[in-house]
Amino acid sequence: MIQELKQYFEADFEPALIDEISRVGTFMEVSEGKDLIKPGQYIRSIPLLLEGSIKILRPDAEGDELLLYHLERGETCAMSMTCCLSDVRSEIHAVAETNVRLLMIPVSKMEYWSSKYKTWRHFVMDSYHIRMMELLESLDNIAFNNMDTRLKHYLEEKVKILNNMHIETTHKDIAADLHTSRVVVSRLLKKMENNGTIKLHRNSIEMLS
Repeated sequence: MIQELKQYFEADFEPALIDEISRVGTFMEVSEGKDLIKPGQYIRSIPLLLEGSIKILRPDAEGDELLLYHLERGETCAMSMTCCLSDVRSEIHAVAETNVRLLMIPVSKMEYWSSKYKTWRHFVMDSYHIRMMELLESLDNIAFNNMDTRLKHYLEEKVKILNNMHIETTHKDIAADLHTSRVVVSRLLKKMENNGTIKLHRNSIEMLS
């Protein structure tokens, strides 16, 4: 595990910090579609993603969810950090977008490492900044863009995250992430197919441009 950490983080973290992470981190593998964090649960450790993608969703009072942002390799979840440090229940839902490999870091190490290691302190602050920018982008997307634009942006992000022009998903799943109806998504996807932007397959979408 320490060799893998060096491969991913040697340029970012001090050798002593990498050694500590390897000793205290709990390694996990989570299959695509499985929950990592559920709304309402207490979070006692934060994820350090080694491989794959995690989507962070915000549930509403009716049980519907809105996609906030994705976590990718080498990142952590700032909202998990906040819940850990404040000892409050999670207000997010974290789901494995793909098969993921990660280390769970005990919350007790967060403040200790922030005072001990400059690189960890910078990592935490950068994580907060990146997540805040993504949240603002999501807010702008909802407030100022129509559903056509939001759907196009969503599919382009999927291609980038998965590194694949074929996206295995359903209209229902897309509708859930975008907090809209399946009927609306199906209509807009058909429009994109007629325009030559995508090709629709059973439970998958092929991006053409």
